[in-house]
Amino acid sequence: MKRDKIVYWITTGLVAAMMLFSAYMYLTKNPDLVKNFQSIGFPLFFVTILGVAKLLGAIALVAPVGRILKEWAYAGFLFIFIGATWVHLETGTPFIMPVIFLAILAVSYLFWTRLLRSAISR
Repeated sequence: MKRDKIVYWITTGLVAAMMLFSAYMYLTKNPDLVKNFQSIGFPLFFVTILGVAKLLGAIALVAPVGRILKEWAYAGFLFIFIGATWVHLETGTPFIMPVIFLAILAVSYLFWTRLLRSAISR
């Protein structure tokens, strides 16, 4: 049980920290990021939408919120990481980081569900 909590908090903390940093880059409209989005044809408002989604999702992962909201955050990050991987593959840019964070997210989710099951069985 203690090991499960440690693994859960480390993986969840990594994903949340990365998404907070990413949200900051998106919401401050980092010039390089905006240029990359424009070069692949995405509209500028998409950067803002993703920034807000990443910020809210990171908060939901670490805050004591309900199970359903946390599951939506996991699902949202799943879509973001799969989408990022797809875009990187299609544009011929390095795609390993979204895949790594997708794996870390999966471990976080696995251990979150283990902790939920153990709390219910008590």
